[in-house]
Amino acid sequence: MKAYIFPGQGAQFVGMGKDLYENPLAKELFEKANEIIGFRISDIMFSGTDEELKQTNVTQPAIFLHSVILAKVLGDDFKPDMVAGHSLGEFSALVAANALSFEDGLRLVIARANAMQKACELQPSTMAAILGLADEVVEEICAGIDAVVVPANYNCPGQLVISGSIEGIDEACEKLTAAGAKRALKLNVGGAFHSPLMEPAKVELQAAIEATNIASPICPIYQNVNAQPTTDTTVIKQNLIAQLTGAVRWTQTATNMIADGGNDFVEVGPGNVLQGLVKKVSREVQTSSAAVNVIN
Repeated sequence: MKAYIFPGQGAQFVGMGKDLYENPLAKELFEKANEIIGFRISDIMFSGTDEELKQTNVTQPAIFLHSVILAKVLGDDFKPDMVAGHSLGEFSALVAANALSFEDGLRLVIARANAMQKACELQPSTMAAILGLADEVVEEICAGIDAVVVPANYNCPGQLVISGSIEGIDEACEKLTAAGAKRALKLNVGGAFHSPLMEPAKVELQAAIEATNIASPICPIYQNVNAQPTTDTTVIKQNLIAQLTGAVRWTQTATNMIADGGNDFVEVGPGNVLQGLVKKVSREVQTSSAAVNVIN
């Protein structure tokens, strides 16, 4: 069964999507996006600077556009049996699977980026990658810290990203290193994504999601917050809202997709981060790895 997976924030690079612009459908969608956003995001994607591309109001829609437009260009060749997206990528997956229109998906991503930026400015916060410890150990240590710090991204076995206040992350990194983590690396991010500190963003985005029409996708989507497949539009909306403060359960998502028959994974969008993560998960859950391909 073919599984299409869509990357999240951090996959961006200067020049992303430039080759797609030669396609008439892609050009039309890029120009439509420029009009909706109010500036020529395509110019920044194709020939801007790294600093311009790192701005939150650019990064998230840029990755979304690259992924979604690429899926649209594939046309009849895009025939998923299941889809999933990592964090921001969940919105790309929903558009690619015809649950969200291109325009509505882009507007939600813009609203999401702006709401997250506001939440980041309310309190200094950050994230850290923890390598080489079992998830249960990381969970237990985070739970024993008084400051805000929670598991945020279950990326693959032995790689879990934590999120929280500056003091919470600092204390957690110290304790996790003492517990045997190979690395506890603070990330260069603007805030504590997928943590309780995103609650103001969740409240703001909830109204936008509830006001947006979401149709049944053409195949099941495995959502971040519970790693379970669904085509139920009410459940999809609830999980999208919960995603901002909930963990990205990518390890569990990939595990469930493989268990449900996913054996041909195609990463659609910039970069190949998910390719590596799925390969690591597949090695844990079966003797022969699932095939993983990248289209970008």
